Amino acid sequence: VAEAAKKSADKVFNRICVTHLLMDDSKENRVAGAVGFNVRTGNYHVFKSKTVICGAGGASNIFKPRSVGEGSGRTWYAPWSSASAYGLMIEAGAKMTQMENRIVLARFKDGYGP
Repeated sequence: VAEAAKKSADKVFNRICVTHLLMDDSKENRVAGAVGFNVRTGNYHVFKSKTVICGAGGASNIFKPRSVGEGSGRTWYAPWSSASAYGLMIEAGAKMTQMENRIVLARFKDGYGP
């Protein structure tokens, strides 16, 4: 997928942390771009676009774990997955639905991994 994107895009921006979605003033509920910064250089970038896809994944540790003792607080998912993508969309006015549905992997007694 990355190679196809490089071939089709005029320019590819890596390591950009998007902080805000930009709304289109002429069309209601329409995202027109994004603002972000490069995590290595700190340079800010403003992107104008016709379409915005938020594909940042889910979030870890948003529900209280059932495990106790040694297993308390352990997660199978990335601990730095902070649900910031949800925040971007909510701030832009998106209606969040079916947030109770998430991936539930098969678990076994005293196991911490998939």
